[in-house]
Amino acid sequence: MRQVEIVCTGNICRSPMGEVVLRAKLAQAGIDDVEVTSSGTGGWHVGDRMDPRAAAALRRRGYDGSSHRARQFDPAWFTERDLVLAMDSGHLAALSRRGEAQLFAADDVPDPYYGEDDGFDEVLAQIEKAADQWVGRLRTG
Repeated sequence: MRQVEIVCTGNICRSPMGEVVLRAKLAQAGIDDVEVTSSGTGGWHVGDRMDPRAAAALRRRGYDGSSHRARQFDPAWFTERDLVLAMDSGHLAALSRRGEAQLFAADDVPDPYYGEDDGFDEVLAQIEKAADQWVGRLRTG
């Protein structure tokens, strides 16, 4: 089983959205040998549910993020994960000091936390597009 970890700041918005979307798209593509999890660079929200606005954006697009609970990235996971994906260049820099990571999307996925509700829908659209690309890469890899 291949292991993919998606990382953002607090693990309540971007990375759990990425986890839910990538997991669903992999299942739709019939790729069943990849496990997707997510975490945050910080521990502020450990144990918390996904931000309600993120969960609502997912529901509007047919995804279910209700089981998510935030957790903090553990550097020991670099040896356990096949792929560590950062939601923006700040996360990438923080992670790369400890191990190998890549960006989830071609451009930084902006943090919708301090913005309006529609920002979550915009972020979700960017995540869906990037997830499609990862499905293609994971199908061949």
